[in-house]
Formats: sequence, C-alpha cells, structure tokens
Amino acid sequence: MDQSQTYSANAHVREAVLHPRRFWARLLRWQELARQRAQLAELDDHLLRDMGITRADARLEATRPFWDESAT
Repeated sequence: MDQSQTYSANAHVREAVLHPRRFWARLLRWQELARQRAQLAELDDHLLRDMGITRADARLEATRPFWDESAT
C-alpha cells in the first residue's frame, strides 16, 4: 500500500469513529459501485455500443477498486 492509500485508509477509519452514519453511507455507496461495475462487465457488446462504451472501457471500469469513486 502506498502512502496515499495509507492516508486514505486512515481517513476512513477516523471518519468511522467520528461520523458513523457518514461511514455507513459510504459503505453502502461502495457496495452500489461494486454492483454497478459487475453489471457493466456482464453487458453484451450491443448494449455497450448503445451507451457509447467499448468492451475495453467496460472491462477497465469493472476492474477498478470499489472505493475508487473518481470519474475517469
């Protein structure tokens, strides 16, 4: 784990202690992101084309860590 990941992990632990509701909301968001990414990976090429997404883009998105919420 690099330094930025360690800092991020520490920030999440601190948030869980200081703001448990916010932390649980974040966990639910991460669960939803993981579900959406898994569903994206299952879409056929026709549906991906309809959305303007290539198979490579879908694969890349599906392999992102659940905690990575940043837009690419």
